[in-house]
Amino acid sequence: MILIENGMVYTMNANNDVYDCGCILIDGGKILEVARDRESIRSDISRDVTVINAKGRYVFPGFVDPHCHIGLYEDSLGFEGEDTNESTDPVTPQLRAIDGINFFDRNFKEAYEAGVTTVVTGPGSANVLGGQFLAMKTYGRRIEEMIVKDPVAVKIAFGENPKSVYNERKQMPTTRMATAAILREELNKAVEYNDKKKIYASTKDEEDKPEYDGKLEVLIKVLNKEIPFKAHAHRADDILTAIRIAKEFDVNITIEHCTDGSRIKDILKSEGVPVIVGPVITDRSKPELANQSASTGGILAKEGIDVAIMTDHPVFPINYLPIQAAIVAKEGMDCMQALRAITITAAKVCGIDDRVGSIEVNKDADIVIFDGHPFEIKTNVLKTIIDGEVVYDRD
Repeated sequence: MILIENGMVYTMNANNDVYDCGCILIDGGKILEVARDRESIRSDISRDVTVINAKGRYVFPGFVDPHCHIGLYEDSLGFEGEDTNESTDPVTPQLRAIDGINFFDRNFKEAYEAGVTTVVTGPGSANVLGGQFLAMKTYGRRIEEMIVKDPVAVKIAFGENPKSVYNERKQMPTTRMATAAILREELNKAVEYNDKKKIYASTKDEEDKPEYDGKLEVLIKVLNKEIPFKAHAHRADDILTAIRIAKEFDVNITIEHCTDGSRIKDILKSEGVPVIVGPVITDRSKPELANQSASTGGILAKEGIDVAIMTDHPVFPINYLPIQAAIVAKEGMDCMQALRAITITAAKVCGIDDRVGSIEVNKDADIVIFDGHPFEIKTNVLKTIIDGEVVYDRD
């Protein structure tokens, strides 16, 4: 059992409760109780409790990066450590991030030392259908024990990336039309495949049994709304194409990057589509990024849109996730919304808010203690706790 006491606790709950002398009681890897002070703790505290005095410190839930490629695009390696894209086939939804992640990559350690305790990581944007993202903790003995949810989404991509990759190969898609057509075709195949499976389930006639198709099995999960599409889209027209196809097939979707989002903020609001913006501290390296601005997140959040903030690691180093959020706050997003964009909103958008993203009873005990506000450049992480275990102690 661990008791964190006397800290300025930012719960990031629905009420945005902040306790000046807050206490958090942890037991069995979960948050047992959260109270505004020591006197308000109702649970029996065992004699062998470890007490952490956080007086004068800032206490937050572990940060959540909702879109990155950590473990797949390894640090300090070239081709040998690059497992982000299977750029040999534009349709690879059957690929699972869990089979390519090297969780010994030092970026995981850098992440939790910076307060990032959960990451949503997976394939890149070379393919129309790239594969399955997962959510995982940044500390653990083996990846199976680090998983929060697998799969958490299926990656799809629009715009320049699939065009450029397959243009070099003289293979479809080399146009935006072809990208959309491929996606529609695969979804229609999945609809037919699912119908055949239902018929077989009712008849048990082997003649009705469809031949197994790993790609379509994954897409059935999307059609059943078990997981969403994670749609890489920068330009406004690509964003609208992603939304159009999602509506055609009645599937859930999140818009990743959303660089031109401010140009169509009213549409994004009316469609109720969550967005994950970023990275914002990069160069405008290609035409799609011409309108890149750190103000986009704030503009969209003011419309009532759920906005999370990503690093897209290694595009922007994952240990600087809070700095990205600070920049977005500097450029117009409400400070508390920016904090939520890397905690509870990030978790909500990715469908893992039942476990992480806020300091609430029964959630995973992922807690970070800072010596200052995390948006201040000189602030240090003093302790990181993941699943109730102190995994980093600056002292």
